[in-house]
Amino acid sequence: MQVTCETCPHYFALTEEAVEDYNTFAKVNPPLRTQEDVEAILEGIADGTIDAIASGHSPTSRTDKDKEFGNAAYGISALETAFSISFTKLVETGIISLARLVELMSKKPAEILKLEQKGEIAIGKDADLIVIETKGTQIIEPELFASKAKFSPFAGQEVKGRVVYTIVGGKIVS
Repeated sequence: MQVTCETCPHYFALTEEAVEDYNTFAKVNPPLRTQEDVEAILEGIADGTIDAIASGHSPTSRTDKDKEFGNAAYGISALETAFSISFTKLVETGIISLARLVELMSKKPAEILKLEQKGEIAIGKDADLIVIETKGTQIIEPELFASKAKFSPFAGQEVKGRVVYTIVGGKIVS
């Protein structure tokens, strides 16, 4: 039986402490867990048990987040932060290599979903790529997100690695 396991950056970069002050921007489903759980996820990434990293992008409107915690919507704006958080927490700390991160975020998801034209650079494959820069740092500024969901529990954090260009079908789209 073929079994896969995936996680999202917020599950290895945040703990349940992110919602202690009723921070609805960190209210996700399944909920964030303990530091011990984060350590287990990091171990699973390092040993290959976890074979894919998804963005977990599940945006909602700011109006649906700006409510009393119990009434606020679940979801996270994660598309713009997925690579940077993963690079900072996994590659910069030496847990995995950049090549392994690319595999976890691109090649393996394409294989799992049987997207034969995706996941690698090769003749005959779709030219859906990102160009990354790994040297400098940046501050996460949700108001600059392309997503309609301009909020993040990572707002104000300094991270390394950023997406410089997004190319879809061989054309630069951002």
